Amino acid sequence: MSVEENKAIARRIYEEFNKRNLDVYYELHTADYVFHQPDGQELGLEAFKQAAATILSATPDYHQTIEDLIAEGDKVVVRFTATATHSSEFMGIAPTGKRVTWMGIEVLRISGGKLAEAWVVDDMLGLMQQIGAIPTPGQG
Repeated sequence: MSVEENKAIARRIYEEFNKRNLDVYYELHTADYVFHQPDGQELGLEAFKQAAATILSATPDYHQTIEDLIAEGDKVVVRFTATATHSSEFMGIAPTGKRVTWMGIEVLRISGGKLAEAWVVDDMLGLMQQIGAIPTPGQG
């Protein structure tokens, strides 16, 4: 597939997730999809589905906006802004009702027109500061 085709697939993946068209979203993943977490843990497709369900449960209005798409070969790098309302427990933290915004970067590997692997790094520190779980500098 061309670089432009891979970028179009990446855009579609984000669009389908934002629309909560999860059946189509997961059809855009290979059966042996691997999600690489920053801590080194790897999730297969079924475990990734469970993790995504947890995020959507905690932040039902979760939305990602693509800021940049950069592609080479079978990889697409996406810089995104995510927004959500912390409306239920998230990582052991009681809901705050706060609207939060954070940045992230994801590297996607496309194979045969589908997402085969992803590596993501989110600004979790910024997110945790916004919901009050971690003090911001100067707060004591």
